[in-house]
Amino acid sequence: MRSYDELVDEAAHVDVSGWDFSWLDGRAVEERPGWGYAGLLATALSEVGSGLDLQTGGGEVVDSVARLPDRMAVTEGWSPNAAAARNRLGPRGVQVVEVAEGAPLPWPDASFELVSSRHPVRAPWPEIARVLRPGGRYLAQHVGPASAFELIEWFTGPLPTEVREGRHPRHDRAGATAAGLVVDEIRSARCRMEFFDIGAVVYILRKCVWWVPDFSVERYDARLRELDAHLRRHGTFVAHSTRLLVRAHKPD
Repeated sequence: MRSYDELVDEAAHVDVSGWDFSWLDGRAVEERPGWGYAGLLATALSEVGSGLDLQTGGGEVVDSVARLPDRMAVTEGWSPNAAAARNRLGPRGVQVVEVAEGAPLPWPDASFELVSSRHPVRAPWPEIARVLRPGGRYLAQHVGPASAFELIEWFTGPLPTEVREGRHPRHDRAGATAAGLVVDEIRSARCRMEFFDIGAVVYILRKCVWWVPDFSVERYDARLRELDAHLRRHGTFVAHSTRLLVRAHKPD
């Protein structure tokens, strides 16, 4: 294995825009939920004439769908990701709109038959309900409670219960119901994650900035070096992600 300084310097300077994790190939792995979200999304989009994907990242998941509806739009709140999504999805006729997280969606009521999202920061339930047509559906994969907390708490220390349960599925059920949607299904999966070198850890913390919001290599040098020693001794660091499959619809 290369030295600590070499691995960290490389990961500290690589581009982390977009939602493509291929840089981690061979350096980290994450088990996927058994339901296969990309396949579910492809099927759902093939059945409608209009779709909206929220917080799309660089548009990677939507672009994996072979057949998009005649009218397809996506939103993204981070400018570098929005630019990547325009480059990727623009040639396919997809409308890409930069919308800040928590801001109103720039479409009239009852605009879309399907609203989707993969790993939204938080689901804007009132806006989802507003832009869905009567009978329209919401299909999403959300991050569940205490996801990757083994890694996060390595740096932050133990987090309070209200933070650990902040993404509990009961919150999604309550939010969707309060917005007037009918929740059809919320399914949970706990998936194994493994990191094989310290560069992979630095990369993921730079990309998923909400995990350790004040992260920098300099600020967490001591904990990074301790984790590097753990990786060299054991060969891996294990954490677990939590994923929720969420399906809901707007009553006719």
